[in-house]
Amino acid sequence: MTTALITPLAALTADLDAAVRDAAPGLARVGAVGDALAPYLGDPRLLSPAQCVGDPEHYRQHLLHVADDGAFSLVALVWLPGQSTPIHDHLSWCVVGVHTGEEHETRYLRVADRLVVDGEDVAGPGTVTGLLPPGDIHRVTNTAPTTTISLHVYGVDVRRLGSSIRRRYDLPVRG
Repeated sequence: MTTALITPLAALTADLDAAVRDAAPGLARVGAVGDALAPYLGDPRLLSPAQCVGDPEHYRQHLLHVADDGAFSLVALVWLPGQSTPIHDHLSWCVVGVHTGEEHETRYLRVADRLVVDGEDVAGPGTVTGLLPPGDIHRVTNTAPTTTISLHVYGVDVRRLGSSIRRRYDLPVRG
């Protein structure tokens, strides 16, 4: 008898696929995907060494999986100390889990021609958060002195689109 070894990444993508397909759209799907992602965070076998490599110029995206029909994508984002995203929002729902390190998120509201800070959080290893457009304007920064790796599940085909970012905001910010 042959026993097939299932890697942690294959098990994760199967669990994510079930969560995406079995949960109703909206908050229920975001919650189900977060529940599926959480047990894998911090597993040192999940990512290959190449998938943990950053880029000295900006945070780096490693595409890990896209569902055959494009229903969701799983990416690993690698952040070197001090790296951040632009202020942006997303094309679809998103679930983020911190695999190693920590992320500092600043959330914004758009008020006329300005952005207003709406809250801040620091997420450490094992933390899972979800975003559901509209109203998901934010910026993420690695404020830790070490590399941070986070896993992002998007309800779009990142392979086809290149990113989950809908818009980048270059508006004045009021604290």
